[in-house]
Amino acid sequence: MSQGILVIIEHNDAKINRISLEALAGAQKLAAATGEPVFAAVLADDCSAMTSELTNKKLDKVYAIASPELADYTPDGYTIALEQLIEKVDPAYVIVGHSYQARDYVAKLALRCGGALMSDCIAMNADGGNLTLTRQVFAGKFNADYSFSGDVTCFISLQAAAYSAEELEAGSAAIEDFAVNLGGDDIRTTVLEKFEGTKKDVDLAASDIIIAIGRGLKEEDNLELAEELASALGGDIAASRPVCDDGWVGADRQVGSSGQTVSPKLYLSLGISGAIQHVVGMKGSKYIVAINKDPHAPIFDIADVAVVGDLFEIVPKLTEAVNAAK
Repeated sequence: MSQGILVIIEHNDAKINRISLEALAGAQKLAAATGEPVFAAVLADDCSAMTSELTNKKLDKVYAIASPELADYTPDGYTIALEQLIEKVDPAYVIVGHSYQARDYVAKLALRCGGALMSDCIAMNADGGNLTLTRQVFAGKFNADYSFSGDVTCFISLQAAAYSAEELEAGSAAIEDFAVNLGGDDIRTTVLEKFEGTKKDVDLAASDIIIAIGRGLKEEDNLELAEELASALGGDIAASRPVCDDGWVGADRQVGSSGQTVSPKLYLSLGISGAIQHVVGMKGSKYIVAINKDPHAPIFDIADVAVVGDLFEIVPKLTEAVNAAK
Protein backbone atom coordinates (compact mmCIF):
# COMPACT_ATOMS: atom_id res chain seq x y z
CA MET A 1 0.00 0.00 0.00
CA SER A 2 1.34 3.44 -0.93
CA GLN A 3 2.60 5.46 2.01
CA GLY A 4 4.29 8.79 2.56
CA ILE A 5 4.42 12.28 1.10
CA LEU A 6 7.17 13.05 -1.39
CA VAL A 7 8.03 16.69 -2.08
CA ILE A 8 10.05 17.43 -5.20
CA ILE A 9 12.47 20.27 -4.56
CA GLU A 10 13.04 23.00 -7.13
CA HIS A 11 16.24 25.02 -6.95
CA ASN A 12 18.21 27.67 -8.74
CA ASP A 13 21.93 28.41 -8.41
CA ALA A 14 22.20 25.73 -5.69
CA LYS A 15 19.55 27.44 -3.53
CA ILE A 16 16.12 25.99 -2.84
CA ASN A 17 13.30 28.07 -4.31
CA ARG A 18 10.82 29.57 -1.88
CA ILE A 19 7.88 27.81 -3.54
CA SER A 20 9.44 24.44 -2.63
CA LEU A 21 9.86 25.50 1.00
CA GLU A 22 6.18 26.43 0.98
CA ALA A 23 5.36 23.01 -0.48
CA LEU A 24 7.35 21.37 2.32
CA ALA A 25 5.38 23.37 4.90
CA GLY A 26 2.16 22.17 3.30
CA ALA A 27 3.41 18.58 3.31
CA GLN A 28 4.22 18.81 7.02
CA LYS A 29 0.68 19.99 7.77
CA LEU A 30 -0.76 17.16 5.67
CA ALA A 31 1.50 14.71 7.50
CA ALA A 32 0.26 15.99 10.86
CA ALA A 33 -3.32 15.25 9.77
CA THR A 34 -2.64 11.86 8.15
CA GLY A 35 0.31 10.44 10.07
CA GLU A 36 2.24 9.95 6.81
CA PRO A 37 6.05 10.36 6.72
CA VAL A 38 7.46 13.23 4.67
CA PHE A 39 10.26 12.78 2.13
CA ALA A 40 12.00 15.27 -0.14
CA ALA A 41 13.79 14.70 -3.44
CA VAL A 42 16.60 16.86 -4.82
CA LEU A 43 17.84 16.43 -8.40
CA ALA A 44 21.13 17.94 -9.63
CA ASP A 45 24.64 17.04 -10.68
CA ASP A 46 25.70 17.98 -7.14
CA CYS A 47 22.94 17.93 -4.50
CA SER A 48 25.10 18.80 -1.49
CA ALA A 49 24.15 22.48 -1.16
CA MET A 50 20.40 21.73 -1.24
CA THR A 51 20.55 18.66 1.01
CA SER A 52 22.58 20.67 3.52
CA GLU A 53 19.80 23.25 3.53
CA LEU A 54 17.26 20.50 4.32
CA THR A 55 19.10 18.61 7.06
CA ASN A 56 17.67 20.87 9.77
CA LYS A 57 14.07 20.48 8.60
CA LYS A 58 11.54 18.08 10.09
CA LEU A 59 11.65 15.43 7.35
CA ASP A 60 11.85 11.67 7.50
CA LYS A 61 14.32 11.44 4.62
CA VAL A 62 15.87 13.47 1.81
CA TYR A 63 16.72 11.62 -1.40
CA ALA A 64 19.71 13.06 -3.26
CA ILE A 65 19.51 12.15 -6.95
CA ALA A 66 22.84 13.17 -8.43
CA SER A 67 23.73 12.67 -12.08
CA PRO A 68 25.67 14.62 -14.72
CA GLU A 69 22.50 14.45 -16.83
CA LEU A 70 20.68 16.46 -14.14
CA ALA A 71 23.09 19.40 -14.16
CA ASP A 72 20.38 21.38 -15.97
CA TYR A 73 16.65 20.89 -15.72
CA THR A 74 15.09 18.99 -18.62
CA PRO A 75 11.61 17.43 -18.62
CA ASP A 76 13.02 14.10 -19.78
CA GLY A 77 15.69 13.99 -17.09
CA TYR A 78 13.33 14.85 -14.25
CA THR A 79 10.59 12.51 -15.44
CA ILE A 80 12.85 9.50 -15.89
CA ALA A 81 14.74 10.01 -12.62
CA LEU A 82 11.65 10.70 -10.53
CA GLU A 83 9.74 7.80 -12.02
CA GLN A 84 12.47 5.48 -10.72
CA LEU A 85 12.39 7.08 -7.26
CA ILE A 86 8.59 6.94 -7.04
CA GLU A 87 8.63 3.28 -8.09
CA LYS A 88 10.93 2.55 -5.15
CA VAL A 89 9.40 4.81 -2.48
CA ASP A 90 5.76 4.28 -3.55
CA PRO A 91 4.43 7.47 -1.93
CA ALA A 92 0.72 8.12 -1.45
CA TYR A 93 1.20 11.78 -2.38
CA VAL A 94 3.70 13.66 -4.53
CA ILE A 95 3.73 17.43 -3.96
CA VAL A 96 5.41 20.19 -5.95
CA GLY A 97 5.17 23.97 -6.07
CA HIS A 98 3.09 25.16 -9.01
CA SER A 99 5.98 26.76 -10.87
CA TYR A 100 6.61 27.04 -14.61
CA GLN A 101 9.09 24.20 -14.26
CA ALA A 102 6.58 21.94 -12.53
CA ARG A 103 3.96 22.70 -15.16
CA ASP A 104 6.46 21.51 -17.77
CA TYR A 105 6.92 17.96 -16.47
CA VAL A 106 4.59 16.97 -13.60
CA ALA A 107 1.60 15.96 -15.75
CA LYS A 108 3.92 13.74 -17.80
CA LEU A 109 5.40 12.26 -14.63
CA ALA A 110 1.96 11.54 -13.15
CA LEU A 111 0.93 9.75 -16.36
CA ARG A 112 4.15 7.69 -16.45
CA CYS A 113 3.52 6.64 -12.83
CA GLY A 114 -0.15 5.82 -13.42
CA GLY A 115 -1.17 8.55 -10.99
CA ALA A 116 -3.63 11.44 -10.99
CA LEU A 117 -2.78 15.15 -10.87
CA MET A 118 -4.59 18.09 -9.30
CA SER A 119 -2.78 21.31 -10.12
CA ASP A 120 -2.63 24.85 -8.71
CA CYS A 121 -4.20 23.98 -5.35
CA ILE A 122 -4.46 26.54 -2.56
CA ALA A 123 -5.27 24.18 0.33
CA MET A 124 -5.19 20.54 1.42
CA ASN A 125 -7.61 19.26 4.04
CA ALA A 126 -7.42 15.72 5.40
CA ASP A 127 -10.01 15.98 8.17
CA GLY A 128 -11.94 12.74 8.49
CA GLY A 129 -9.24 10.77 6.72
CA ASN A 130 -10.23 11.82 3.21
CA LEU A 131 -8.06 14.33 1.36
CA THR A 132 -9.87 17.34 -0.06
CA LEU A 133 -8.01 19.74 -2.35
CA THR A 134 -9.12 23.32 -2.91
CA ARG A 135 -8.36 25.31 -6.04
CA GLN A 136 -9.64 28.59 -7.43
CA VAL A 137 -11.90 28.71 -10.47
CA PHE A 138 -13.35 31.49 -12.64
CA ALA A 139 -10.27 33.75 -12.24
CA GLY A 140 -10.29 33.34 -8.48
CA LYS A 141 -13.92 34.32 -7.96
CA PHE A 142 -14.83 30.92 -6.46
CA ASN A 143 -13.10 28.12 -4.59
CA ALA A 144 -13.87 24.52 -5.57
CA ASP A 145 -13.11 21.34 -3.62
CA TYR A 146 -11.86 18.16 -5.28
CA SER A 147 -10.87 14.68 -4.14
CA PHE A 148 -9.09 11.71 -5.68
CA SER A 149 -10.75 8.35 -6.19
CA GLY A 150 -9.13 4.98 -6.69
CA ASP A 151 -5.88 3.56 -5.37
CA VAL A 152 -3.40 5.72 -7.28
CA THR A 153 -0.53 8.00 -6.37
CA CYS A 154 -1.91 11.52 -5.95
CA PHE A 155 0.15 14.28 -7.55
CA ILE A 156 -0.53 17.78 -6.19
CA SER A 157 0.90 21.13 -7.26
CA LEU A 158 0.48 23.97 -4.75
CA GLN A 159 0.01 27.58 -5.73
CA ALA A 160 2.69 29.99 -4.53
CA ALA A 161 1.86 31.31 -1.03
CA ALA A 162 -0.70 28.55 -0.41
CA TYR A 163 1.42 27.76 2.64
CA SER A 164 3.98 29.90 4.43
CA ALA A 165 7.66 29.00 4.25
CA GLU A 166 8.06 30.62 7.68
CA GLU A 167 5.88 27.84 9.14
CA LEU A 168 8.25 25.10 7.95
CA GLU A 169 9.10 23.07 11.06
CA ALA A 170 12.70 22.60 12.10
CA GLY A 171 14.09 19.21 13.01
CA SER A 172 16.44 16.77 11.36
CA ALA A 173 16.50 14.76 8.16
CA ALA A 174 18.51 11.76 7.02
CA ILE A 175 20.13 12.01 3.59
CA GLU A 176 20.08 9.03 1.25
CA ASP A 177 21.79 8.93 -2.13
CA PHE A 178 19.59 7.46 -4.84
CA ALA A 179 21.25 6.24 -8.03
CA VAL A 180 19.22 6.42 -11.22
CA ASN A 181 19.63 4.77 -14.58
CA LEU A 182 19.88 7.86 -16.77
CA GLY A 183 22.07 8.40 -19.81
CA GLY A 184 22.65 11.13 -22.33
CA ASP A 185 20.56 9.32 -24.93
CA ASP A 186 17.54 9.62 -22.63
CA ILE A 187 17.60 13.42 -22.81
CA ARG A 188 16.05 14.76 -25.98
CA THR A 189 16.67 18.45 -25.27
CA THR A 190 19.87 20.45 -24.87
CA VAL A 191 20.06 23.52 -22.64
CA LEU A 192 21.90 26.20 -24.63
CA GLU A 193 21.59 29.09 -22.20
CA LYS A 194 19.49 30.29 -19.28
CA PHE A 195 17.75 33.63 -19.38
CA GLU A 196 14.84 35.50 -17.88
CA GLY A 197 11.88 36.03 -20.18
CA THR A 198 11.30 39.38 -18.49
CA LYS A 199 14.13 41.27 -16.89
CA LYS A 200 13.26 41.64 -13.22
CA ASP A 201 14.37 44.56 -11.11
CA VAL A 202 13.25 42.76 -7.96
CA ASP A 203 12.11 39.32 -6.86
CA LEU A 204 8.82 40.14 -5.15
CA ALA A 205 8.38 36.53 -4.05
CA ALA A 206 11.39 36.98 -1.77
CA SER A 207 10.33 40.39 -0.40
CA ASP A 208 9.46 40.71 3.29
CA ILE A 209 7.85 44.14 2.88
CA ILE A 210 5.84 45.22 -0.15
CA ILE A 211 4.29 48.62 -0.81
CA ALA A 212 1.67 48.10 -3.51
CA ILE A 213 0.24 50.97 -5.52
CA GLY A 214 -3.03 51.26 -7.37
CA ARG A 215 -4.92 53.78 -9.48
CA GLY A 216 -5.66 55.72 -6.32
CA LEU A 217 -2.18 57.20 -6.72
CA LYS A 218 -3.76 59.10 -9.65
CA GLU A 219 -0.68 59.72 -11.79
CA GLU A 220 2.85 58.48 -12.34
CA ASP A 221 4.39 61.66 -10.91
CA ASN A 222 3.02 60.65 -7.51
CA LEU A 223 5.00 57.39 -7.54
CA GLU A 224 7.71 59.16 -5.54
CA LEU A 225 5.33 59.21 -2.57
CA ALA A 226 5.26 55.41 -2.46
CA GLU A 227 8.97 55.08 -3.20
CA GLU A 228 9.87 57.26 -0.22
CA LEU A 229 7.75 55.08 2.06
CA ALA A 230 9.29 51.94 0.57
CA SER A 231 12.76 53.34 1.18
CA ALA A 232 11.91 54.17 4.79
CA LEU A 233 10.50 50.70 5.45
CA GLY A 234 13.15 48.85 3.44
CA GLY A 235 10.48 47.41 1.18
CA ASP A 236 9.82 46.91 -2.52
CA ILE A 237 7.29 48.52 -4.82
CA ALA A 238 4.55 46.38 -6.38
CA ALA A 239 1.45 47.36 -8.29
CA SER A 240 -1.97 46.37 -9.54
CA ARG A 241 -2.44 45.51 -13.22
CA PRO A 242 -3.86 48.92 -14.33
CA VAL A 243 -0.76 50.68 -12.99
CA CYS A 244 1.53 48.27 -14.84
CA ASP A 245 -0.54 48.53 -18.01
CA ASP A 246 -0.13 52.31 -17.87
CA GLY A 247 3.64 51.85 -17.68
CA TRP A 248 4.19 53.46 -14.28
CA VAL A 249 6.25 50.43 -13.20
CA GLY A 250 7.49 47.32 -14.98
CA ALA A 251 5.29 44.28 -15.57
CA ASP A 252 7.55 42.25 -13.26
CA ARG A 253 6.12 44.23 -10.32
CA GLN A 254 2.52 43.26 -11.03
CA VAL A 255 0.74 41.28 -8.32
CA GLY A 256 -2.38 39.27 -9.07
CA SER A 257 -3.83 36.48 -11.16
CA SER A 258 -1.92 37.65 -14.25
CA GLY A 259 1.17 38.69 -12.29
CA GLN A 260 3.12 37.41 -9.30
CA THR A 261 1.81 35.70 -6.19
CA VAL A 262 3.48 37.04 -3.06
CA SER A 263 3.43 36.35 0.68
CA PRO A 264 5.47 39.04 2.46
CA LYS A 265 5.46 39.71 6.18
CA LEU A 266 3.90 43.12 5.46
CA TYR A 267 1.78 44.10 2.46
CA LEU A 268 0.93 47.81 2.47
CA SER A 269 -1.68 48.70 -0.13
CA LEU A 270 -1.98 52.30 -1.35
CA GLY A 271 -5.06 53.20 -3.36
CA ILE A 272 -5.89 49.66 -4.47
CA SER A 273 -9.59 48.83 -4.51
CA GLY A 274 -9.06 45.09 -4.10
CA ALA A 275 -10.48 43.40 -7.19
CA ILE A 276 -10.40 39.61 -6.90
CA GLN A 277 -7.78 39.41 -9.67
CA HIS A 278 -5.39 41.36 -7.43
CA VAL A 279 -6.38 39.75 -4.14
CA VAL A 280 -5.57 36.21 -5.31
CA GLY A 281 -1.95 37.28 -5.69
CA MET A 282 -1.43 38.74 -2.21
CA LYS A 283 -3.97 37.32 0.22
CA GLY A 284 -1.31 34.98 1.62
CA SER A 285 0.53 37.97 3.10
CA LYS A 286 1.14 37.66 6.83
CA TYR A 287 -0.04 41.21 7.64
CA ILE A 288 -2.04 43.47 5.34
CA VAL A 289 -2.45 47.22 5.77
CA ALA A 290 -4.73 48.97 3.29
CA ILE A 291 -5.16 52.72 2.74
CA ASN A 292 -8.11 53.78 0.61
CA LYS A 293 -10.54 56.70 0.68
CA ASP A 294 -13.47 54.42 -0.17
CA PRO A 295 -14.80 52.86 3.07
CA HIS A 296 -16.39 50.07 1.03
CA ALA A 297 -13.24 49.09 -0.89
CA PRO A 298 -13.09 45.25 -1.16
CA ILE A 299 -9.44 45.30 -0.04
CA PHE A 300 -10.66 46.08 3.47
CA ASP A 301 -12.34 42.66 3.66
CA ILE A 302 -8.96 40.94 3.95
CA ALA A 303 -6.93 43.76 5.57
CA ASP A 304 -5.63 43.40 9.12
CA VAL A 305 -5.60 47.19 9.35
CA ALA A 306 -7.98 49.29 7.24
CA VAL A 307 -7.23 53.01 6.97
CA VAL A 308 -10.00 55.10 5.40
CA GLY A 309 -8.57 58.39 4.25
CA ASP A 310 -6.60 60.38 1.71
CA LEU A 311 -3.34 58.59 0.99
CA PHE A 312 -1.77 61.89 -0.06
CA GLU A 313 -2.17 63.08 3.53
CA ILE A 314 -1.49 59.78 5.27
CA VAL A 315 1.56 58.43 3.42
CA PRO A 316 3.87 61.46 3.96
CA LYS A 317 3.09 61.39 7.69
CA LEU A 318 3.65 57.65 7.82
CA THR A 319 6.99 58.01 6.04
CA GLU A 320 8.00 60.76 8.43
CA ALA A 321 7.04 58.65 11.45
CA VAL A 322 8.98 55.62 10.19
CA ASN A 323 12.10 57.71 9.58
CA ALA A 324 11.79 59.31 13.02
CA ALA A 325 11.55 55.89 14.67
CA LYS A 326 14.81 54.65 13.17
